[in-house]
Amino acid sequence: MSRTEAIQQYEAALKLGQKYYHDAIRRSRYPYPLVLDEILDEHTVAGRAELGIINIPSDLIIGTKSAGRTAALAGNFMPLLNESSEFAGKWITLCEAHLSDEGIRDPIECFEYLGRFYIQEGNKRASVLMSFGAPTVPGRVTRIIPEYSDDRDIQLYYEFMQFYSVSGMYGVSFRHQGDYLRLLALLGTGEDHVWTDRERKSFSAGFSHFCDAFEKLCPENAKITPAEALLVWLEVFPFSDIKELSLTDLVQKLQTIWPDVLTRETKPALEVISEPENRSQGVLSRLFSFTHPDHVKVAFIYAYPPESSAWTRAHDHGREYLEKTLGDKVTVSVYHAYNRDYYTEMVKAVSDGAQVIFATTPPMIDACRRIASAFKNVKVLNCALSRPYTGVRMYYSRIYECKFITGAIAGAMAENDLVGYISNFPIIGDPANINAFALGVRMTNPRAKIALRWSCLPGNPLRELMDEGAAVISNRDATNSTNIHWALEWGTYKLAPDGSMTPLAVPCWDWGKFYERVILSILNGSWAALSGDRSVNYWWGLSSGVVSIQFSDLLPPGVASMGKMLVNGISSGFVHPFKTRITDQNGILRNDGSEDFSSAALMDMDWLCDNIEGSIPSYDELLPFAKETVRLFGLSRNLIIPEKETEQL
Repeated sequence: MSRTEAIQQYEAALKLGQKYYHDAIRRSRYPYPLVLDEILDEHTVAGRAELGIINIPSDLIIGTKSAGRTAALAGNFMPLLNESSEFAGKWITLCEAHLSDEGIRDPIECFEYLGRFYIQEGNKRASVLMSFGAPTVPGRVTRIIPEYSDDRDIQLYYEFMQFYSVSGMYGVSFRHQGDYLRLLALLGTGEDHVWTDRERKSFSAGFSHFCDAFEKLCPENAKITPAEALLVWLEVFPFSDIKELSLTDLVQKLQTIWPDVLTRETKPALEVISEPENRSQGVLSRLFSFTHPDHVKVAFIYAYPPESSAWTRAHDHGREYLEKTLGDKVTVSVYHAYNRDYYTEMVKAVSDGAQVIFATTPPMIDACRRIASAFKNVKVLNCALSRPYTGVRMYYSRIYECKFITGAIAGAMAENDLVGYISNFPIIGDPANINAFALGVRMTNPRAKIALRWSCLPGNPLRELMDEGAAVISNRDATNSTNIHWALEWGTYKLAPDGSMTPLAVPCWDWGKFYERVILSILNGSWAALSGDRSVNYWWGLSSGVVSIQFSDLLPPGVASMGKMLVNGISSGFVHPFKTRITDQNGILRNDGSEDFSSAALMDMDWLCDNIEGSIPSYDELLPFAKETVRLFGLSRNLIIPEKETEQL
């Protein structure tokens, strides 16, 4: 009976092989298994490593070591020769053994090169097993290691080998450097922990289940891999959820973050809202909005106490402004996540009826994504800049406009042509602030140099600049535009030889005006106009009132007048700080002055103007308190090795 079944199996496999062959010919593709000897250049081989017997994922077997009789097999390793051939007879005999109690016992012999497998011995054994849909084929594997080079694929393969050395897993495929390390970090195992058999089985079972859900959603021609989708999942949900959910429920849950999964292949439509909507737009939006609320429950999530954090204090002033201006149209609550358990506090807020969540610090982004995925009716906003997440809206301000003006004031007041600038974190948008200040200095004092220092590095940047003899120093921004407390840690000021300080001007954050406008957009129905699979970033400037400048009474009248004219010029759109000839520190011309930079170019700016002395620090140089924010929003965040998280396997 098994012989008959084996013949029938061959006939079915033959049809699959012929179909693959004809489809390949029609599409001008190579129809047979690839041949490693024809691909490999021995001069580029660094060495070989024996991996022993492993279960090889069937879909990674793509060829043979040498040409031999490859014409007997199609590229999918299904047979091409008719039933009367010698090849067919041997195939059928092997199939008969597979169907019997004896089974196919001997592993195949093959080579692995760049994550793909080429059979040296056992083509027919592999073909029989694959015809039955076997997910893996046991094989004795020799890895061919290429020489390390600048080639991106080679570098990515070396990262895979590091991943394999601890996980022992094939079938996990990435296209971007750093993703293997990120997966280990998100799983909580880290790059040094060798997986146990239990951990390997746990991951394999969960990942297989996840791949089934992935296949249900992934477009046919998409290049994104299941492992890349898993990274997005692990940023939002725990690995344990995968194994606990049915396939239907897993597909539904994966669908909630699917727009973010797709951003691994193509960037989402980034909607940068540079100005608040005008009143006519609000009225028009109402005409097309069937329903809109007359009252909104709002939750603010704080990572630090307002009494000890100037950043939180700025947002708390904004909360007070919102309550004062909108009165009984809003109910506002504050949730304190001082233990960094942002998600728990957000869940509490939702349970209390919150319809809008303002997460006031950048590191809250992962918790925001989980909330936005789980509670579709809750509007979630995170105070950070330029992250491509479709479920969470980001908000920040164009503080660089204010920095340009304070730079112009600093240049005018710097008698010895040395201006100090203290920056906080090397994150998205910060180089634009630094460069805008430098361009302002250059406008009023072309001779001046800017000494750049960082508060996120060891040392005392303020004392260092004072010791170097900086005539003017730019430091932190103020939390709001009222009750300014002039001191060395705030704003831009002039230093006298005796150490006395003269305040000049300070940029101010007025978040309340932003919060008011956002809540009004919900009340009038215009919020929905920005819905859809887009990444929305609010990035408002001087014209919105979200940022402003306070000028000191001690500022010389002429300089004060210049500053006010620049405020009016930028607010009206007449003055553009970056629409000028700009050369960077390496002598590269960044702008010939004919056009302004786009919002994306300003956000992604990672260079410094040629009148700046100093550099952008690397992640390894930072003090511990700065690393969480820089890891999430740093200029080179994709190259930063992730920190190990809670173990999930």
